Amino acid sequence: MELERKRGISISSTVLQFDYAGYRLNLLDTPGHKDFSEDTYRVLTAVDSVVMVIDSAKGIEPQTRKLFEVCRQRGVPIFTFMNKCDRPMKHPLTLVDELERVLGIGAFPVNWPIGTGFEFQGVFDRQTRQMHLFERAVGGQFRAPVQVGGLHDEIIRARLDDATFHRTVEELEMLEHAGHEWDDAAVLADTTTPVFFGSAVNNFGVQLLLDGFLKHSPPPGPRLMAGVEISPEHPGFSGFIFKIQANMDPRHRDRVAFVRVCSGKFERDMTVHHSRSAKKVRLSSSHKLFGNERETVDEAYPGDVIGLVGHDTFGIGDTLTTDQGILYREIPRFTPEAFAYLHNPNTAKFKQFRRGLDQLLQEGVIQVLELRDAATRAPLLAAVGPLQFEVVQFRLESEYGAASRLESAPWSVARWLPAGIREHELDALSLPTDARLAYDMGKNPLVLFPNEWSANYFGETNRSVPLSALPLQL
Repeated sequence: MELERKRGISISSTVLQFDYAGYRLNLLDTPGHKDFSEDTYRVLTAVDSVVMVIDSAKGIEPQTRKLFEVCRQRGVPIFTFMNKCDRPMKHPLTLVDELERVLGIGAFPVNWPIGTGFEFQGVFDRQTRQMHLFERAVGGQFRAPVQVGGLHDEIIRARLDDATFHRTVEELEMLEHAGHEWDDAAVLADTTTPVFFGSAVNNFGVQLLLDGFLKHSPPPGPRLMAGVEISPEHPGFSGFIFKIQANMDPRHRDRVAFVRVCSGKFERDMTVHHSRSAKKVRLSSSHKLFGNERETVDEAYPGDVIGLVGHDTFGIGDTLTTDQGILYREIPRFTPEAFAYLHNPNTAKFKQFRRGLDQLLQEGVIQVLELRDAATRAPLLAAVGPLQFEVVQFRLESEYGAASRLESAPWSVARWLPAGIREHELDALSLPTDARLAYDMGKNPLVLFPNEWSANYFGETNRSVPLSALPLQL
């Protein structure tokens, strides 16, 4: 996306599948920016393990902590890659200590950097006792040339100056005496994270990470449904939609629903039960993706992610299954913290504006709220962070040819009212100054407040009406 290149950050999650060393990997790359945490959290519901990439110059960032907590709540094993070791960075011991202290998880460095920053020369694999010295490659287009040997081998020793060699030996001895011991069970239980060092831009250390990941990560596991485990070996096919993306191929204006296969076997052209519509649907257009390339998928198994094209009724969180007794509730929802009106400045483009906004709503990029007794018909957008509004405007114009104008709204807190509250009860509420009643896309009533103080004041003056910080399940 052009906006990603302009901003220099990831904005949307990327899904791709590839084969490596006899395994099939489904890689889901998520944005790191806090404004896109909702998209990231949804994707985390579809994974069995996580690779946490940390900038070795910055260490643990606020968003990393939030994502880590989500992984911990779901019991997902975490593998850590300390990236950009070829640039000025924190001391490796400081990074490991920060992992343990800030995230509260044991850290086992599987390999250890030899030199740092511009003096970074490679890593020592603590499990194989092998030194991997690399030569820089341009742009990471090819795997960096590597020399492999023991710590005291002549060919390795000749590449290292005395200071680097002795410092590396001392740090490795310190790790052996003071660090955690390797424990596969602790990794699977999400109490220890294997730590790898490298430089992705030079394509160094990535293969070591991949090999370690495949060796120690768990296979696809069971899914919980109302307290009942649905195992991958369950004979019935089942899966859930965790992401929808439109216009991935601008030439066809198509819409792809990404499904995590949880049990049974997927076969192209099979007929399944769709939970949202309670109807039977035929899955005839199924693909796996690698970048912009697509390949038709005839079969898929638990752990696989497939893209289904051409189903306008599919929504995020929907279950697809041959067993109508299976219904997954995997997708979390989040309270919006940013609000803005979206205006259409060109009435001649109303159809494009409306069609584009409806599609983005289906993708879960933003929500639209309806103010009670609203004087304006402009959509009131609600999102986790304001950068999501910029994405909406960019995609409306670039994909649908509809320009828009954003007007900030005065609220920053949303709280949901009890389900089933009646209209006359809404009329009787005592609202603080500048607070407004609204409805979400499921017609559930909520109150918008300018700040937390206003929300607390509402609670004091309306004690019989409890508020919820989380939206109701649509």
